[in-house]
Amino acid sequence: MLGFISPKLAPSYIPKFRSAILRNEFGSVFASRFGASFREYSSKKVKKYTKEHEWIHVERDLGTIGITHYAQNALGDVVFVEVPEVGTVVEQSGTCGALESVKAASDIYAPVSGKIIEVNQNLEKSPGLINKSPEADGWLCKIQLSKLSELDNLMEEHEYHKHCEESESH
Repeated sequence: MLGFISPKLAPSYIPKFRSAILRNEFGSVFASRFGASFREYSSKKVKKYTKEHEWIHVERDLGTIGITHYAQNALGDVVFVEVPEVGTVVEQSGTCGALESVKAASDIYAPVSGKIIEVNQNLEKSPGLINKSPEADGWLCKIQLSKLSELDNLMEEHEYHKHCEESESH
């Protein structure tokens, strides 16, 4: 049961009460939504890679997704890009688009689960951006992550390079 606070004293208690509520709610909301990894990823920029050659650059709970230089090189000249619509909810490892090149067609897999919040409109007119700048201007979409802990399933840059070397040797 809440105690009574005199109207004269209430203004001095409001900031303390408000900050206590925000501290407790902020921690529990983010812990339940993102898991323990929130603290690890919330304050730094992170770039991770999938075995299927997608990358994600994460800052807080927002990520930018694209394909790697290795992938664009294997595909050849990209002539068509299909990206998900804004608002689409994707699951980690689920298909979230496709690329067509002069050599082949390939699905794009979501590195993490979340909601698509932006797509690279420039790719519609200039799909070759993926070949020219796959890990910068050729990004595919931006996502609001729903489970930051899924980043733990992805590779660091040095692990990804090792994966590529092993793929080439087989």
